[in-house]
Amino acid sequence: MKKTVARSLAFKLLLSLFLLLLVVVGAILVGAKNVSLPDIWIALNDPGRSNADISIIRELRLPRELGGVLVGSALAVSGAIMQGLTRNPLADPGLLGVTAGANAALAVVFAFAPAAGYFGVMLACFAGAAVGVLFVFGMLALRGKSISPMRMVLAGAAVSALLSAAAEAISLEFKISKSVSMWTSGGLIGTNWGQLLAISPVIAVGIAVSLLLSRHLTLLSLNESTAVGLGLNTRWVKLALYVVITLLAGAAVSLVGNLAFVGLMIPHVVRIFAGTDYRAILPLSAICGAVFMVLADTLGRMLNAPMETPIVAIVSVLGLPFFLFIVRKGGRSLS
Repeated sequence: MKKTVARSLAFKLLLSLFLLLLVVVGAILVGAKNVSLPDIWIALNDPGRSNADISIIRELRLPRELGGVLVGSALAVSGAIMQGLTRNPLADPGLLGVTAGANAALAVVFAFAPAAGYFGVMLACFAGAAVGVLFVFGMLALRGKSISPMRMVLAGAAVSALLSAAAEAISLEFKISKSVSMWTSGGLIGTNWGQLLAISPVIAVGIAVSLLLSRHLTLLSLNESTAVGLGLNTRWVKLALYVVITLLAGAAVSLVGNLAFVGLMIPHVVRIFAGTDYRAILPLSAICGAVFMVLADTLGRMLNAPMETPIVAIVSVLGLPFFLFIVRKGGRSLS
């Protein structure tokens, strides 16, 4: 990047990080029981001190907000990668059957291995996400034609419908619909440090790899023929990025369930002030996705306190009009 562009990106990143810090601190402060800034400082810096408010911060709100940061970043980055790879502004992790596959894996675990811990659930979500991707590419391979964005969208929609139906059938057959629904609609409720310890390395590695490949993704998003002409090994770059999508989406689903629209909305919003260079889009999407998820979760906690509104409802109310707006624009990006 040129120096002026790099300075502009650095400023946007710093501003976004500052906004994220404000949002996270604000989310920790408010709730069914409000706490104070000194309590947050003590909870973070003095492990020997404890009272009711500090325990709420350490055991409930801090892991919950950090979980929102991780999930929001993972979904936003995976959605941005999907849109770049397929050159389809309507793409999100659900396009390749990723989230539907992970959700079906949740149903399988609850039905056949109910005693599996969170680590087992997470591994199952990764496997389910990978199965969704393989199903899509298997359908495309049977056609024996080049993989166009439109064919990929249609194959992904078919696989998502199949896997969603399979998850529902398993849930009904084994009478676990309530358990699956509680997991997929509960959002960040009950997020604990053990779960964060399990998913944070996966999400961190996935985002790091995507940033390393961001320049290649920019070339692929513009024109694959040009990328090949510049010496880019598109097959291996695509494979690496699809693995990243699988890891990020699988980790997110293992924590909050099948959450739609985040991966669609955030990259579009980011492109308004980041342009088309994925070296800027990916890091800004990660931060903005985290901000959005924390805000959505906080809104869910505050709308009907002390009861909670499911985060999937909050995101869907915001995401569906956005999706229809993009469709009305003819699928054009907002950049």
